[in-house]
Amino acid sequence: MNPVDPALTAGTFADAVAAWRAGAHDDARARCARLIAANAHDADALHLAGILDTPRDRLAARALIERALAVRADANFLVSLALTYDASTQASAAIATLERALALQPDSVIALNNLANLHARQGDTARALALFERVLALAPDYAAAYYNYGSLLLTSGAPERAEAPLRRAVALDAGYVNAWNNLANALIALNRTGEARALLEHARTLAPDAPDVLTNLGCLLRAIGRHDEARDALSRALVRQPGNAAAWNNLGNVNVDLARPDDALVCFRRAIEIDAQFANAHSNLGNVFKNMGRIEDAIAAYRRALACDPGNLGAHSNLVYACTFASDDGHAIRAETERFAAAHEAAWLGAPSGPLGPSGPRAPAAYANTPEPARRLRIGYVSPDFRNHCQALFMQPLLAHHDHATFEIVGYSLVAQPDDTTARLAAHADHWRDVSQLDDERLAQQIRADGIDILVDLTMHMDGARRLLFARRPAPVQVAWLAYPGTTGSPALGWRLSDPWLDPRDVPDIEAHYTERTLRLPDTFWCYDAQAPGVEVNALPAQAAIESAIQAAIESATHAASAPLVTLGCLNNPCKLTDATFALWSAVFAALRDAGQARLVLMAPPGSARERLGTRLAAHGIDPAQVSYVGFQARNDYLRTWSQIDLALDTFPYNGHTTSLDAFWMGVPVPTRVGRSAASRAGLSLLANLGLPELVAHSDAEYVDIVVSLARDLPRLAALRAGLRARMEASPLMDGARFARGMEAAIREMWRDWCGRAAAA
Repeated sequence: MNPVDPALTAGTFADAVAAWRAGAHDDARARCARLIAANAHDADALHLAGILDTPRDRLAARALIERALAVRADANFLVSLALTYDASTQASAAIATLERALALQPDSVIALNNLANLHARQGDTARALALFERVLALAPDYAAAYYNYGSLLLTSGAPERAEAPLRRAVALDAGYVNAWNNLANALIALNRTGEARALLEHARTLAPDAPDVLTNLGCLLRAIGRHDEARDALSRALVRQPGNAAAWNNLGNVNVDLARPDDALVCFRRAIEIDAQFANAHSNLGNVFKNMGRIEDAIAAYRRALACDPGNLGAHSNLVYACTFASDDGHAIRAETERFAAAHEAAWLGAPSGPLGPSGPRAPAAYANTPEPARRLRIGYVSPDFRNHCQALFMQPLLAHHDHATFEIVGYSLVAQPDDTTARLAAHADHWRDVSQLDDERLAQQIRADGIDILVDLTMHMDGARRLLFARRPAPVQVAWLAYPGTTGSPALGWRLSDPWLDPRDVPDIEAHYTERTLRLPDTFWCYDAQAPGVEVNALPAQAAIESAIQAAIESATHAASAPLVTLGCLNNPCKLTDATFALWSAVFAALRDAGQARLVLMAPPGSARERLGTRLAAHGIDPAQVSYVGFQARNDYLRTWSQIDLALDTFPYNGHTTSLDAFWMGVPVPTRVGRSAASRAGLSLLANLGLPELVAHSDAEYVDIVVSLARDLPRLAALRAGLRARMEASPLMDGARFARGMEAAIREMWRDWCGRAAAA
């Protein structure tokens, strides 16, 4: 019997291609093998066999495609050969191979597209973008190239340019889930969250369990306060893709919002285990550490984030703010802020009107503002916190008392979810703009179009800061105020507001702590409105406890049981509970030990945060059994917690600010320890305005003496408690009209300065 000719059983190459396209890869692979057995020089079969082997064995695939190239030089073969190289470790070989393909076929759009992707991975964004533009000129209907081009624009920080190509990608391919997802990402970056959410919901209809879509949707739902839905979306993403670092990171953020710091730590650490270079996860881990009172760990986490991504604006801003809690060295804090400005704002120096031009920063544009010293001025206030937030306690009295005949007030609200507080503040403005959907560039354009004369930054380096908005210098005069007494480090802000106590004129070299010029308000940096009707001051808890014990003893005819001498308390954020603070308190507890048992009330989230605080307190000689905790509370409940406290302990080096004002409002005195930085002189400012300088200490020993003396003098504590609220109401700290006049005088002084410089120029 004659053997069967192999060519008769091999089938055709078209059959192999059809099987491949139908997803029957094993069948296609077998057909290619029979074709190659029949003809070892079948270049097309060798090429397709190499394509089929690439996902499972790159070396075998490369050998097959090189055999095909030995038979025929073909640009498509070279494109496939490039895919057998690892883009991370063998990029140069892949690039060289694609350049060989383009030498054979200069207009190969697939080769150009793949080469662009490789250059993008290598960080050569300009070259990659140029290649994508060439692809799109040759193939205007190539959806994948539009997707790649738009995605690169998005990741390179140009979401406004990314939108059009990504929209073109989904117009060409309505089922392109990744393109819908990245288009939504572009809109999120442009603060157009409503549109982005609609796109992500649409993408879910195309691919209900796509992990990237679920991850982005969860992130967006969290941003608009729908935490349960966000957690569900992210959990579904992780079921589908447990190694999704972004989903773990976003789930960690949801847990932060839900006051579950231990769960958040697990999530962020898992994200970092998956991707050790995930800068945002390191930064978010730092945020949890900060809120747990682990400030040094937080700073280390922020520095790791910057080591992973030196351009990470959020991580660097977090680091700057954290430094104010860790040290009262104003020069060191300023140095960190200046590093921030050099890293992130340099491109905008000299470019107040818009983005970089092709040759670098655009030249400064002239302002249209008329330099008339006495005219009515337009003041713009910018904040993400015009809502149920402590900032409203200070904006309310100012906005309610502005002189609208002389000043036109414009509020730029970056609030994602406006509430009743937002509406109440807005009612005091001449114009209120919801700009939460505007990116920095469009917001800068709006501010310039509004003709704002004085632009006030209320956030500095706190959460939600828009540092690159102010770097664009949309207003001729820009000033930092309210977020905290310190410095932004930005050359774009000419002024900072302070008061005579935060920045005493007789302190040598104090101006060197700030990059801005300091303008001191007449009395106080803060003007406070408690916004808590019906929450009244109660009797001194220690005195009430003693009286109750005496009455019980009388009724039972026994000796009066001993009662705690005093309940000390600190309801500041745990990020202020530094070792310097605990060392200060340690001496207080040591001094009170011989007079009876003192108690301490702290605010901290439940779980490991409290356990760690207990360990640290014990290391400083404070018995954890003396300490009780409260969690983060709604405002009225938080204020009522002060009803359990006789005497407040201040923090160092970052004194209590809003928290101390709340304590005073509830009748609880707050002795303070003065330091070298403005934040460590906050207690001095508040007590000076209350007329209580005797509660101000300039050394550790003096602080301990003041606190211990008060703790042992219950009649004096009771008298202070009974009179503190009235004292506050009569002081500059709650005189909104007086504060507004001082603020307006400062604004007018800054404006006259600008007019003088404009005239000289």
